Amino acid sequence: MIDSRGFRIFSAPGRTELAGNHTDHNNGKVLAAAIQLHIKAQAQKTDDNTVYFFSAGFPDVKVKLTDNNGKYDLQIKPKETGITDALIRGIAAEFNKRGYSIGGFSANTESGVLPGSGLSSSAAVETLIVRIFDSLYGEGKMSAIEIAQISQIAENMYFGKPCGLMDQIACAAGGAASIDFANAAYPNIKNINFDPAQAGYSLCIVNTGGSHADLTADYASIPAEMKSAAALFGKSVLRELDKETVISRAADIRKKLGDRALLRAIHFFDENARVESMTSLLIEMENASSGAEKQSLFTKYLDLVNESGNSSCELLQNIFSLNNPKSQGIAAALAFTKDFLQKRKLKGAYRVHGGGFAGTIQAYIPMEAMNAYRSFMEAVFGGKTVTELRIRHEGAIEIK
Repeated sequence: MIDSRGFRIFSAPGRTELAGNHTDHNNGKVLAAAIQLHIKAQAQKTDDNTVYFFSAGFPDVKVKLTDNNGKYDLQIKPKETGITDALIRGIAAEFNKRGYSIGGFSANTESGVLPGSGLSSSAAVETLIVRIFDSLYGEGKMSAIEIAQISQIAENMYFGKPCGLMDQIACAAGGAASIDFANAAYPNIKNINFDPAQAGYSLCIVNTGGSHADLTADYASIPAEMKSAAALFGKSVLRELDKETVISRAADIRKKLGDRALLRAIHFFDENARVESMTSLLIEMENASSGAEKQSLFTKYLDLVNESGNSSCELLQNIFSLNNPKSQGIAAALAFTKDFLQKRKLKGAYRVHGGGFAGTIQAYIPMEAMNAYRSFMEAVFGGKTVTELRIRHEGAIEIK
């Protein structure tokens, strides 16, 4: 039976990674932001301990949280691996483990977070489900960190996808934030007031149309190789080391692990340093007294965005999959963006966005050139493949 009090409204944003490509899983630093594209839900309690999750364009989901004897049935179910059912059951299981109340609900949802775009549609769904459970069966005051932790556990253990915590924190917390994962269980979050439009730039992504279907091994290889390099020093993650120490044993790493593991380790240290520098520049921009000073600081920020992009190409090597070398949409989009800016003598920036190998790039384009950039890129990648992003201040919330 449905709760007679009627539906309540919830929303959770997607996110964009501004810097820190593949650093969180080795306790690194990330700069990320929630965006205006979001998943919204109308949800209400039911009294049958079953979650009904309806989403336009996707199969209906029904997850019974109890068995025929009325006892909680929250174990991992292999048949649910890789589908929304697993996320719901995993989130409910973690709520129960932490001593929180759970129960059934019915949710009608609609997502504006573009799937396969690197905007973390999965983390948006997870944080939305956590917030619904928390609001319907708790006080609705769960912290962004705990929402993110519960979401990550469900994705790792039940859904079967290895991921860091960055996506979930950005979706749960809202706004722009510098996130330090030195303490992976309780990351340090520094909120930043950032709006590229104030510097005269549009922040956008370009969806190159590549499929993520067969890329799990590519994604998993990055944390695995970084951690294997750390293991040679008796450490679990690269954050426990420094760049000079790793380079001092470069020959040994090359011999035992190969060149790519060494290069990816170097990327980790360089990218961590970039996150620190970019965070400092954005804070300086916020406090700058003149427009000229703000513009100068933003120009330096754009230079670091480009450095991040170059490092992902050259060291991290996640702009295409070696298993499908003919499909290099990300590399093509980066090349065309570079050409667009150079021909027009414009200052801008561009980098791989998200996990990489297929999907999207991120670009900062002067606002007066945005329409021309959209036309230029969509002539190559198809209509509606360029999406402008705005930073959203709210994370996963119930809309009162």
